[in-house]
Amino acid sequence: MGALLGCFTALAGLLYFAVPGALALPFALWPRTRPRALALLSSGARGLTGLERRRRGVFFGDVFPPHHACDRDVLRYLAARTGAGILFSGVLALLGYGTVLAGLLAAGMARDPADWLRLLPQAALGGVLLFLDLQGLVSLNALDARLARDHFGPSERELLERRIAELANSRAGVLRAVDAERRRIERDLHDGVQQRLVALAMLLGRARRNRTPEQAGALLLQAHQASQEVLTELREVAWRVYPSALDDLGLEEALGGVAQRCSIPLCMEFALPLPLPRPVETAAYFVVCEAVTNAAKHSAATCIRVAVEGDGSRVSVSVQDNGTGGADPLGGGLSGLRSRVDALDGRLRIESPCGGPTTITAELPCA
Repeated sequence: MGALLGCFTALAGLLYFAVPGALALPFALWPRTRPRALALLSSGARGLTGLERRRRGVFFGDVFPPHHACDRDVLRYLAARTGAGILFSGVLALLGYGTVLAGLLAAGMARDPADWLRLLPQAALGGVLLFLDLQGLVSLNALDARLARDHFGPSERELLERRIAELANSRAGVLRAVDAERRRIERDLHDGVQQRLVALAMLLGRARRNRTPEQAGALLLQAHQASQEVLTELREVAWRVYPSALDDLGLEEALGGVAQRCSIPLCMEFALPLPLPRPVETAAYFVVCEAVTNAAKHSAATCIRVAVEGDGSRVSVSVQDNGTGGADPLGGGLSGLRSRVDALDGRLRIESPCGGPTTITAELPCA
């Protein structure tokens, strides 16, 4: 029914272009009267376009967002829709004509069954034409939907499907990031803390077996220093897992700790009017921490600038260094950041041309 109604709306569009369009054509060709003529012509076209919008909504279930197009876009859509609708009407008329001929052919075969060999080629040709006719109707119906989508925008169903796909990808990315973080923590504990604890145990064992007080005292001093180093490394591992300063002191103080531990001069600009939700604070912290760590390790930068600002609805986190650039967005650290930001429905932009500078910007919604 929606497709059949589209034939009548296409006929209305053809009549509109044939009568009012022909009358307005001389004025549209003259530069002085062209804007006024196009405005008058598009005012009627908007009514026909609204009819097409309601037809798609009632018969095809398309719910489009509010749409405000310029006069030329309205006329362009109506012209394309009219052409597609008239072509659909022609193909539908051919289908009806072929149905009548098929009925006559069937009636002839019923009257004279012995003559079926002569009518068999016509039946085969009619079957091929029927297939082509139905294929044309399907293609033109798809063209009608694509024209509506291109003009009115994606429907709510398409937006919902797109959103579901984004959430599925984001969920998979978060799971990958969590697994990568677990492997990193295990590697840090195994290669760092565990080895230092083994060395500490060996020092204590040597001090216990040594009978000379001077050598035992020296070994105990080394063991004490090693224990301090182990505690420092444990604090670093725990800080990378989750900084306790976020809970105790807030985001600004936690980022201050990142600046203190950074081996490169770091300039911090912090301007947030209100406290952030905890997931947003955590994501902002890890964006800064990962970007600063990458700049210190790989970019050969001499200065890092961090800016955190927001207006209560969104937070922007920007980290820029003057290093050599060439950061890989698909690397483990940056891809994990992208997954963390995508999980909050945010956006992460990475600009790192060869030769620098590198700028990492995260936009995080607060709601």
